[in-house]
Amino acid sequence: MINFKYNFKTIAMSNILAGLFAHHSDYKKLEADLESSGFRNSDYIVYLDESHHNSQYLASVSVKDQSQTENAKDVFSQNAALKTYLFENMGIDQANYHSIRRFIDARSKAEIHDSPDVRIKASSNGIDSEVKF
Repeated sequence: MINFKYNFKTIAMSNILAGLFAHHSDYKKLEADLESSGFRNSDYIVYLDESHHNSQYLASVSVKDQSQTENAKDVFSQNAALKTYLFENMGIDQANYHSIRRFIDARSKAEIHDSPDVRIKASSNGIDSEVKF
């Protein structure tokens, strides 16, 4: 007979808050602000495109609860985040650039974008049910 011993840990799945940042935003300041807000270096990833200086960049932060999510959102908004995305049940080890980019692209395609103001001109003398002679 074979005996198995299991050690079960209660692992709370984290979420990823991703942000797309403007080209004029300083990623070093973002990193410093995240760390001063209580996030460790291992809790976030900043994705840079070295071939295009002053281009937009993407960052992901592992958040475990609503408080951390709001904290990270505040840091993102202070650092000129253009858009933020919350991905539930995803760990920082799954937050590689291609996966995050693919999820963002899918959400962007599914999003209903604002349309310009549509003006409807109604006629006051249109066709009605009355017959006039």
